[in-house]
Amino acid sequence: MTRDHFEIAGETVAPGTTKIVQIPVSVLSDHTPMSLSVQVLHGKRPGPVIFVSAAIHGDEIIGVEMIRRLIRTPQMRSIAGTLICVPVVNTYGFITHSRYLPDRRDLNRSFPGAPTGSLAARLADIFMTEIVARCEAGIDLHSAAVNRTNLPQIRVDTKVPKALDLAQEFAAPIIVHSSLRDGSLREAAQKRDIPVIVYESGEALRFDETALRMGVKGILRVLGKLGMIRSDKRIKATLRSELGNKSSWARASMGGVLRMHRDCGEHVEEGTLIATLSDPLGTTEVEITAPCDGLIIGRTVLPIVNEGDAVVHIAEIIKRRNEEPMVQLGEALSNDPLFDEDEII
Repeated sequence: MTRDHFEIAGETVAPGTTKIVQIPVSVLSDHTPMSLSVQVLHGKRPGPVIFVSAAIHGDEIIGVEMIRRLIRTPQMRSIAGTLICVPVVNTYGFITHSRYLPDRRDLNRSFPGAPTGSLAARLADIFMTEIVARCEAGIDLHSAAVNRTNLPQIRVDTKVPKALDLAQEFAAPIIVHSSLRDGSLREAAQKRDIPVIVYESGEALRFDETALRMGVKGILRVLGKLGMIRSDKRIKATLRSELGNKSSWARASMGGVLRMHRDCGEHVEEGTLIATLSDPLGTTEVEITAPCDGLIIGRTVLPIVNEGDAVVHIAEIIKRRNEEPMVQLGEALSNDPLFDEDEII
């Protein structure tokens, strides 16, 4: 059976073809036009419509590279259904290396938006209308905020069965329960019964090869579960995700010079020494210990901190399944056949 053409923003995409569509967003103050660049992969065979997006926060660029690599994987040559790839949602922040839009609003607190609202509200409305409304599920790619780094992880509301199923198939080292937040893409999409999972990894304005490879394979596993690609041993999960029910930050009790003793991906017990903080001469020194048992899922990358700064992010584990997940993950990806081909990297 021949599929219909896929329509988006006044453009049509024929079955079995790929097309880049420019969706107008606004005009800058100097009248330079800004648009949302979207690549649509419309398969010959029927299947779901799924979106993968990145750089909702403009400085969280790691997802941009994941999408570039995803499009070049062999599995994309014969997909079923339709994949909508949006590598840069917040073009303004991407160009200026900023998390925010020019109006200083956080796009991920501006959904579902409004066609006559602020710049953030208008962009959110365009994304919801042109992308999300056409889809049955989505994967949103993020990194830690500036000066922090995150362990590869999935953020999802575990009370939403459809979203949790996708999260488990992604097979990141850990799934962290994250309630739907007002104004977020996840919340706006869920109100339309469209499950969205968030992959968090690495740090702002940086690439991390392990996190990149983990992300590409995780997306492929989700697409395989949805029947859009054929699953094979190259994308098979090598570890099962741990599940975190909540998380907390260990904070600096004074300003000073920070020495880290633990890193992302390490399990710790309550009271474990995770960092030492001292004044520049070392005359005053305090220890920072784990506030709970769990897995380190994020930390600061700055050795200089102020009193109250977040130092280490720890997720409490419901059920521990892995020893040291980053060690296992690194070994699994070091000789991965999926990434041997120059055309992908």
